[in-house]
Amino acid sequence: MLRIRRSANGEVVFTLSGQMDEEPIAELERLISSEAHGRHIVLDLKDLTLLNEDAIIFLKRCESNSITLQNCPPYVREWIKVQRGES
Repeated sequence: MLRIRRSANGEVVFTLSGQMDEEPIAELERLISSEAHGRHIVLDLKDLTLLNEDAIIFLKRCESNSITLQNCPPYVREWIKVQRGES
């Protein structure tokens, strides 16, 4: 189960905690797209405990769309690099 907490102070921060897989990704995409255009979006990943490949692909796509990944664990960062074909 993924818990999503939203806060805003000039930018919109979604703090994610728990497990991230296919089901909550759709909800998170909906929340992100509902934000006013032009506001910077940040995903705070410090409390994520488990991710699958779908979540990594989603996070890679978020970065490609100028969404900041804050407190991204090193293993997640490495997995994103592998998805991009970087070494």
